[in-house]
Amino acid sequence: MKKILLTTLFLILTFTINAQTIFGKWNSKNDEGVIDSVIEIYQKDKKAYGKVVEIMNPDRKDARCVNCEGEFKDKPILGLHILSGLEKDDDEWSGGTIIDPRNGKTYKCYIKLVAPNKLKLRGYIGVSLFGKTAYWERAK
Repeated sequence: MKKILLTTLFLILTFTINAQTIFGKWNSKNDEGVIDSVIEIYQKDKKAYGKVVEIMNPDRKDARCVNCEGEFKDKPILGLHILSGLEKDDDEWSGGTIIDPRNGKTYKCYIKLVAPNKLKLRGYIGVSLFGKTAYWERAK
């Protein structure tokens, strides 16, 4: 009986800890509010990065970032590293950039966990006053 109780408590604790992090898979929505891709956020060298791991529209699975510049020009969107170089600062991650594959533009950004399964992402040019906020929900 103790083993079952300890195992159950361990599993609950594991899920609770995992739900309190920005890392994992997140649903990204288009301007119409429809999930169009899944982004995986991961940590490397104490910084946060994110890449497109799934595209929902079967007709766009082979889409390329035609409007992107530099090294991302004409790269497949599936697998594209869109978030890079975010560093932890209190309860948010900032100091990095995000690429919007829809228009090919790169923005400064910060992300913050606002609920266990809800992530606030703000992309901006210059200062965060001039930008756009998106909310991603954790992928199941």
